[in-house]
Amino acid sequence: MNTWSEIAHIQPLARKTITNSIEKGRLSHAYLLQGERGTGKEAIALLLAKTLFCRERSGVEPCLECHACKRIDSGNHPDVHWIEPDGQSIRKEQIEHLQKEFTYSGLESDKKVYVVKGADTMTVNASNRLLKFLEEPSRKTTAILMTENSSSILPTIRSRCQMIDLKPLNPGAFQQQLIDRDVPRSTAVLLSALTNQLDEAISWSQDEWFAQARRLMIQLVETFSTNPNDVFLFIHQAWMPHFKERQQQEQGLDLLLLAFKDILYYHIGKEDDMVVFAKDDARIENLVMVFSQEKLLDILNKLLDAKRKLKQNVNPTLVMEQLTIQIQG
Repeated sequence: MNTWSEIAHIQPLARKTITNSIEKGRLSHAYLLQGERGTGKEAIALLLAKTLFCRERSGVEPCLECHACKRIDSGNHPDVHWIEPDGQSIRKEQIEHLQKEFTYSGLESDKKVYVVKGADTMTVNASNRLLKFLEEPSRKTTAILMTENSSSILPTIRSRCQMIDLKPLNPGAFQQQLIDRDVPRSTAVLLSALTNQLDEAISWSQDEWFAQARRLMIQLVETFSTNPNDVFLFIHQAWMPHFKERQQQEQGLDLLLLAFKDILYYHIGKEDDMVVFAKDDARIENLVMVFSQEKLLDILNKLLDAKRKLKQNVNPTLVMEQLTIQIQG
C-alpha cells in the first residue's frame, strides 16, 4: 500500500479523514492509529510521513520516487524517527533520546515526524515523558502512535491525539489471495484469523516453526481434555521451549484462542466459522463433551487476560502456569 488510493480500498474512512486534513492544511500534531495486526498502521504512518516531506507530490499523493520518499522507505530520513519496543517495552530513555533529537533543527526541512510503534508497550515513565512532549507540541512536529490496544495507553495521551480507528480486513478476500498463491485452503483460513499481512502469511505457511506451533496448540488442547495431569509437564517440556520470544508467546495464545473458540462455535452450531478444526473432525466432538459453553467463555476470557499480562511484561512461564491452573479449575 504505497498510495492513499490503495489505502482507500482497505481503510476508506481512515484515508478520507487524513487526506481531508492534508488538503485543508489542518493536520493534527498527533495521531493514534488503532487496529489489529495487518490493518495497515505502518503503511499509513509511512505514507503520511512521505506526504509531509515529498516536494514532488501530486495533490495528497507523494511521488514515491524523490530522495525524501526513498529515504523514508529505507528508514534513513534524518527527520523521521521511529521508536520500537526495546525488548518487551518502550523505555523512558528512548523517549528522552527522542526529545533530545527534537531540540535540534531539522536537517533537510523544518518538519519533524516521530512514529511510536507498539505504543501500548510504553512503561509508565516512558508514557509520562511522551505526555510532556505532546503537551507542548511544535507546529512543525507530527507524532504518529501505533497500537493494537488503545485502552492500554494513558487516557491523557489518547486525549491529545486524533484517533484513527482501523477496521479489520475482509478475511474471505484475504483467504482467496493466499489460495491463489498455492496455500492450502485449511491453512489459509487459519492464517487469515492470525494476520492480514500477505507476505507474513505466506512466510508462515512455509515455516516449519509455525507448523510445529500449530501441532503443539492442538496437542495442548487435547491434553487438557484427555490427560489433564500431564499439562504442566507439556507446558515446560514442549510449549515453552518452542514459544521462546514474546511475539511467539503471543502467537501461541492466539492459536489457543482460535482452538477454544472453535469448540464454542461447534457447541452453538456455527461450524462454518471454525478455523482450526474441520467440521467432520472427530476430535472436536470429543472436546465438546469435555468443555461446556460456560467453561469455554471463561477460558476465552482467561486467554485474553494472559495476553494482557504478556504485554505487561509478566514472566511468560508464570503466565502459562497460571493459565493452566485456570483452565483446569
